[in-house]
Amino acid sequence: MHEAAAKGFAKEALAYARGRPEYPVAVDQWLRDALRLNETCTVVDLGAGTGKFTRRLVATGANIIAVEPVPEMLAQLTRIVPDVAARSGTAEHIPVNDGAVDAVVCAQSFHWFASKTALAEIRRVLKPGGHLGLIWNVRNEAIDWCAAMTAIMAPYEGDAPRYRSGEWRKLFPAEGFGPLHEERFPNGHTGHPEQVIVERVVSTSFIAALPRPQQLIVAARLRDLIAMTPALNRKEEVTVPYQTVVFSCAKR
Repeated sequence: MHEAAAKGFAKEALAYARGRPEYPVAVDQWLRDALRLNETCTVVDLGAGTGKFTRRLVATGANIIAVEPVPEMLAQLTRIVPDVAARSGTAEHIPVNDGAVDAVVCAQSFHWFASKTALAEIRRVLKPGGHLGLIWNVRNEAIDWCAAMTAIMAPYEGDAPRYRSGEWRKLFPAEGFGPLHEERFPNGHTGHPEQVIVERVVSTSFIAALPRPQQLIVAARLRDLIAMTPALNRKEEVTVPYQTVVFSCAKR
């Protein structure tokens, strides 16, 4: 595991559960149509984190195996979705038999383990014709204050993998998989600015991995941003604009 993920997600598992946005209703239809999930299916939620997306998978009626390598995140997951089979594992070592599942879904996680080794392991556990689904919530940085959030975070990013770097895309087209299909849905994270801005940023892996004094500096800068932005200042509720970006492909 990357050090930022191992340290950051372990330290701030609770903040992750509180601070991350949900997913739009359109994702439910995507799960049914693109990944063909229903009550007869078994799906691996790979890099399941605290179970935020696992709850959406539950609604499909499918049998779910949630796989997560960080013990603190896995503990939150078992608390949030106690009826789901939760297993410790990684993308390179998925604790599932060959050809056992109809789909593998990676929500907010694939950029962490994007490699030919991981894709080969995903291919191993999928049935022929099974589907891989990738999903991310991406802030709309055309909004000035959203771009300012990223600018506050950027000095601490280091070599932590990010969706927006696009490095993960270089794996596709991938051996043993069909073409990658992309869809986008509008989304928003609504709540108190402390939750949807400060807690959201603090839950980011490389910020969460920082020593506490540096975390406090980041949080202070975010609160200054809130105070100086008319759309945010003195508001009890704001909406951070996102796009939910989804990708799917089938095992040949």
